[in-house]
Amino acid sequence: MLPQFGTAVRKTKSLNAETGGSAPEKASVDVAWLVMEAANDLGDHAAIDACRRVIDAELNGTVAGSADIDLVMGYFR
Repeated sequence: MLPQFGTAVRKTKSLNAETGGSAPEKASVDVAWLVMEAANDLGDHAAIDACRRVIDAELNGTVAGSADIDLVMGYFR
């Protein structure tokens, strides 16, 4: 089962509005949630960790690492 990682924050906070993130950053976070669910189903722990780092970075107002974003954005290719 997928851990409830950041769910309370996700439901109560606009991911883009409060941090001043750009559209590509928000897109990568939205994709990260989808990838995290798929990676959890597949047992892909490296992808789960990358998704968590992307989500955490956005929630903290920082920039995620390019390797993590590349993994998240290219996961379904």
